[in-house]
Amino acid sequence: MLELIPSLIEKTFPIPGRFKGKLPSDIAELSRLLTNNRGSRGLSYLTRPNFLSAYLHYFMPWNLYRLCLLLPTLNLNLKAGNSITDLGCGPLTLTSALWLSRPELRDVPLEFNCVDRSGPALEAGKKFFDALCENSGCKNVLWKINLIKEDVDIRQVKSAKKRKPAVLVCAVNMFNEIYENLSHNNTEGLRLMAKNAARTMCNEAAENASILTVEPGVPQSGKFISFLRDALMESGHLPSSPCTHVNACPLSGGAPKMIKGRNWIDTKKRWCHFALEAANAPKELRRLSAAAKLPKERLVFSFLLTGSPTTKKGEARVISDAFPLPYDRFGRYGCCERGLILITGEKDRIENAVSGSIVQLAATGQYDKKSGAMISAL
Repeated sequence: MLELIPSLIEKTFPIPGRFKGKLPSDIAELSRLLTNNRGSRGLSYLTRPNFLSAYLHYFMPWNLYRLCLLLPTLNLNLKAGNSITDLGCGPLTLTSALWLSRPELRDVPLEFNCVDRSGPALEAGKKFFDALCENSGCKNVLWKINLIKEDVDIRQVKSAKKRKPAVLVCAVNMFNEIYENLSHNNTEGLRLMAKNAARTMCNEAAENASILTVEPGVPQSGKFISFLRDALMESGHLPSSPCTHVNACPLSGGAPKMIKGRNWIDTKKRWCHFALEAANAPKELRRLSAAAKLPKERLVFSFLLTGSPTTKKGEARVISDAFPLPYDRFGRYGCCERGLILITGEKDRIENAVSGSIVQLAATGQYDKKSGAMISAL
């Protein structure tokens, strides 16, 4: 179904021929505004027709592809009658990704509160979701979609809205638009924003709700996710994924840490993020990326899901690419209840332990001189 998404978007949001040739340049311009020229972008960029069109034809399908790889791995535990609140939802990307990647939920009556400041993005998202359901051959859609035009500002945390508390509260690619203008050295400012973000999401949550946040896989986002984890734990929301433990995050972005008096771990050089290959993305989407001169080889992101921890002793989550080590060995970094670890082994074994996977620890009792991480053999 993902392979059909670009053509479904083209059918749902056709671009007149005289404007179609401008799409790659609009995509490139929006990409610059979302990265290098953030200060001149403005928070309401999706109200501009050319940028909304670029977002729908390029950024939305890439986000769908990424979420469709992530969502099937998560224990969301949704049941009939449950309510989901998606803050800063844009064109309902998360809702559409759930429909695509979790087909077992299509027969479950669910209510979605889709909250965003951009009315055009909300309307476009609903139009695409309806087209997606129709394309799936579903004549009786059991999901109720509430479009809520509302500004979500974590700097001014308000009381809970008059809507049903949600069993799943989501924010995908939202918080980075608020903290992105902070200096990367402003650790306390980022920590405060994470606390406000946690309060904002908790205000929407039912008792024992799950909270899902997905952000770009850059260092600043990794630090934010770590601080958000701390703040949510203080509110009683324990990490379920990607964390394999409920101990302190070893990649909190603070000062370098001493491990048992041995070596320093410089957390400024490492952050929790995951990379997925983009080679299997829809061909038309990759063609459009090339036309916009924005080729993608990997999709990199940071995320956090709270819920029921599934901690198992001796497990670690792989959080880096593979890299060579002396003596024909290879390694990847991982995270476990004992902190940051360096997973080592033969090339084939390390390459097969892909980013995001779970591995069993075999501690060697040694520590890496470069990173200070405990060494574990795979």
